[in-house]
Amino acid sequence: MTYFDYSATTPVHPEVAQSIQEVLTRYYGNPSSLHRLGVEAEHLVSQARERIADMLMVPKNSIIFTSGGSESNNLAIKGAASRLRKRGKHIITSSIEHSSVYDTVRQLEPYGYEITVLPVDRNGRVQPERVEEAIRDDTVLVSIMYVNNELGSIQPVEEIAAILKRHPKVLFHVDAVQAAGKIPVDPEKLGVDMLSLSAHKFQGPKGIGILYKREAVRLDPLISGGGQEFGLRSGTENVPYIVGMAKALRLAVENQPAAWRRVSELKKRLVAQLTGVPGIEINSPTDDALSVPHIVNLSCTGLKSEVLVHTLEQRGFYISSRSACSSSEDKPSRILLALGLTEEQARSGLRISLAKDHTPEEVDQLASALKQSVQELRQILR
Repeated sequence: MTYFDYSATTPVHPEVAQSIQEVLTRYYGNPSSLHRLGVEAEHLVSQARERIADMLMVPKNSIIFTSGGSESNNLAIKGAASRLRKRGKHIITSSIEHSSVYDTVRQLEPYGYEITVLPVDRNGRVQPERVEEAIRDDTVLVSIMYVNNELGSIQPVEEIAAILKRHPKVLFHVDAVQAAGKIPVDPEKLGVDMLSLSAHKFQGPKGIGILYKREAVRLDPLISGGGQEFGLRSGTENVPYIVGMAKALRLAVENQPAAWRRVSELKKRLVAQLTGVPGIEINSPTDDALSVPHIVNLSCTGLKSEVLVHTLEQRGFYISSRSACSSSEDKPSRILLALGLTEEQARSGLRISLAKDHTPEEVDQLASALKQSVQELRQILR
């Protein structure tokens, strides 16, 4: 079996797994305890926070540990909305956000919040001027992702941030879960107020993530209790996974330039073999300036995506139909519909996720299996 679903999750790097195992067995104290075991555990958490902050080039007190990207997004959005509710209840987001952003802002509507959902162009990108046009006196938050999880399109985050500098009362949150390890992530250079990351997208463990929060930003916590994570995320810290995440991020950042070059070549190879094939349409941008190389989205119109996913699995390849968080839903992809695709096209979407560990031969084999599967299924359905 060959795994082409790295955007859903990545295998834990062996060095990361080794670090986690060591902390699990040797440093089992509660970081809040005053005795030596507690102090040792707290030191590991502090050290990991410093290393992550150094890699993101931000102050260490701006790093908040969470259970993953979904919690980070929820804390950023709900925490800001609650804190700023007396000043305004208008939030701006895009039509292609991950469900942990899109559904979260929708959850606020019954409480009097108004949500503006911005459209995207055919490349799955928000136009910065649309953001400016949508800003009102009561706007408190803009949440736009960095890299789309289904298409791979890169959003013009710096341009949007430049616009929001003229509106200093509006906070800017970015879901960067699909960006870390693929493109440089520098929150201060990007000009964002909050930014979400998830360890299992860059060969770290599942169940641990980060919310970068500019130190001046104030949020209301979602989880109350012992006051951990500067009072914003109570609960005993997951020390082994925090340590593992720090190591995984270091490895990903160090390898990112070389990985980009290698995966870019693999993407070009795959797209070249699928372009022009009857019944297959490439949905992801193919321009390196507009998208990351590790995600290729395509439609096989007339064929249900889940049928193709299982057909390819039988041939030895793991891919997905869309975001892993919504792949079991029997409805067209909201992201593909936002591009202007038909419902039939949006029901037949597939996502192939490439990684530096793939070989050109594996890419060729996947392309061949996909073309053969599409051809055979179409003959059956005639």
